[in-house]
Amino acid sequence: MTVRLPSAESYASQVEKEQKWLPKLAPNLPLPIPQPLAMGKPSEDYPWPWSVYQWLDGKTASLEIISDLSAFALKLAEFLKAFQKIDSTGGPVAGPQNFYRGGSLKIYDQETREAIKKLDSAMDSKRITAIWNRALDSEWNQPPVWMHGDIAIGNLLVNNGELSAVIDFGQLGVGDPACDLYPAEIILRQQRFENCH
Repeated sequence: MTVRLPSAESYASQVEKEQKWLPKLAPNLPLPIPQPLAMGKPSEDYPWPWSVYQWLDGKTASLEIISDLSAFALKLAEFLKAFQKIDSTGGPVAGPQNFYRGGSLKIYDQETREAIKKLDSAMDSKRITAIWNRALDSEWNQPPVWMHGDIAIGNLLVNNGELSAVIDFGQLGVGDPACDLYPAEIILRQQRFENCH
């Protein structure tokens, strides 16, 4: 078993969300995901709800332990494809509980423009602003689909060199699945870097 304790109040609502949705999603997925066993209640010792899950074997994904990167990417793509096909009726929409992942980028417009301004001397800010403007103009025009919201290397487990499980569904929601493309960019960038040395 493993215990999951939110590290801040902003993550506390994720506990009930995982408790509700993970058992419904799991039967439709080609890889194991965390199985909730129990939910703890806030107390004087710990102020937020928390979860107990069944243990999933595996090590955090890294290029060193992945046997075949192409096979790994394909397995992850198959997982995400199956995930997006699950009926999303009633699923949690983008909001503060998942930092608006799957929703409109406009929520981050001011913050992004301020960051571009601060980094102006370190990068081509006109080009970055043009890219950001294009991103703002793009919209998901399909029905909302399930998205994990945090498909980072740390949330992918590997056993015997293969992708064996997907964990940490705290950012789970329904909407635009573009944020789940993140690992493709990171893994490919790492592979390119390693091939250069």
